[in-house]
Amino acid sequence: MPTSAGLPPDRQPSPANPLWGPDWLAVRAHWPLDPAVAHLNHGGFGAVPLPVLEHQDTLRRAMERNPNAFFRDVEDQLEQARLRVAAFLGSDPDGVVFVPNATTGISTVLASVPLSPEDELLVTSQTYPAIRVAAEHACRRSGARLVVADVPLPAGPSARPADPILAAVTDRTRLAIVDDVASRTGVRFPIEELVGGLRQRGVRSLVDAAHAPGLFDVRLKALAADYWVGNFHKWCCSPRGAAALYVAPEHRERLAPLVTSVGAPAGYPSSFGWLGTDDYTPYLCVPAAIAFLESLGWDRLRGHNRALARMAEAVVRDALGGEVAVDAGFAESMALVALPSGLGATPEAAGRLWSLVAEQLRAEVAVVAVGGRGYLRLSAQAYNAPAEYERLAAALPAFLARQAGKAAGAAS
Repeated sequence: MPTSAGLPPDRQPSPANPLWGPDWLAVRAHWPLDPAVAHLNHGGFGAVPLPVLEHQDTLRRAMERNPNAFFRDVEDQLEQARLRVAAFLGSDPDGVVFVPNATTGISTVLASVPLSPEDELLVTSQTYPAIRVAAEHACRRSGARLVVADVPLPAGPSARPADPILAAVTDRTRLAIVDDVASRTGVRFPIEELVGGLRQRGVRSLVDAAHAPGLFDVRLKALAADYWVGNFHKWCCSPRGAAALYVAPEHRERLAPLVTSVGAPAGYPSSFGWLGTDDYTPYLCVPAAIAFLESLGWDRLRGHNRALARMAEAVVRDALGGEVAVDAGFAESMALVALPSGLGATPEAAGRLWSLVAEQLRAEVAVVAVGGRGYLRLSAQAYNAPAEYERLAAALPAFLARQAGKAAGAAS
């Protein structure tokens, strides 16, 4: 484990994690994270464990030792990795291809789905901003109309986030982009209900499942979405630059990568296998990342992360006044807590506050603006322990009071 010698007591790594058990320090040592920082935003960019980093280093050294030999064999290696990923995601072998990230996968689908000025493309108010921009671009290019279904944060178990989405469907809707887990909020949507409801209405579904791989079991054949994208760098802990795109059988013939290369004549999935000289090691490392997490035990890992996220939500919420932001039943390994009114209420203000928390509290926590309100989005992973969230909760009230005072002074 990285040394913490000389750090102030409040920045020392937590010595124990009762939610995991007595072997937690050995598990924590697999991640080379800076011990001077509380890393509470795994859902943002993930964190790669040492065994996976070492595997990537081995691959890169082999590539540099003999580039010609490496690239001569890389297509076979990529195919084996792709088949392993397809099995992990519950897909038929020809259903899944690698893409660098979920945004690339969604842009690929938008470039291949025919839209006309008579059509509508449906997104939601919780759609990830980069995906919203991609959808707007597709509509400008085609003349189609972008429709945004307003989906408020769920306030209790009776909330039905599918209803406003399905209610926004018209006879002109051709494609709907729906989240499995909303990236900004951690809210989990009833994706099976949404995909089925869209299918009944004759609308193609594109599932933004950026957080899904590793967060919970994915069964793509059973889901039967038209298109699906998911990242591996988040909850599968692979190197960044690896994601999966799934396409239903009836759409594969016309789905093409954004880059046309030598495999294009063979069609899907071969058309995605070789897109020119690149660093393909993130794709090749996904099976190693899956194997590492399997060695920890999926049930143990997910149970720990859910319990820790709920504990984190409670302790931070209580420190900030006890307001319930989102019903906990909708989130997996993440939590959303409302900030005091007026703080982080716009994307720009949320971004500034995010940086200040990192700089002054030495804690990496996502700050997001949703519906004119600021929120903290907390994540929980095996390397986290309860004491990290407790220290954050203890420091937040005074810190936020200072920020509110500065904002009031600036306004006057």
